[in-house]
Amino acid sequence: MNDATPAPEPLAPTDPADPKDPVRPQDAHEPAGAAPLGIGTRPTGHPGVDAHLARLAEADDLPADGHPRVYEDVHRGLRAELTSLDAQPTPRSHDHRS
Repeated sequence: MNDATPAPEPLAPTDPADPKDPVRPQDAHEPAGAAPLGIGTRPTGHPGVDAHLARLAEADDLPADGHPRVYEDVHRGLRAELTSLDAQPTPRSHDHRS
């Protein structure tokens, strides 16, 4: 007894001129249009971070090749926000202690 699954049948050649043919070569390489990912963000309580995260929604209206530009810009902004948290505040007049 042989439990091996039989090999699938080879696909019949497609006819690009036949509109009823489900696989048309000219359609196979067209890029998909922009579609929202539907990923939401929650407010962080830090206005600078929230503003950068809100910009991610701009990618929903762009084709995929436009996403990296938005992601890189948001990434730069978030890094700048994190860097600013590490910066030492300048001492105010009432902070001087001797």
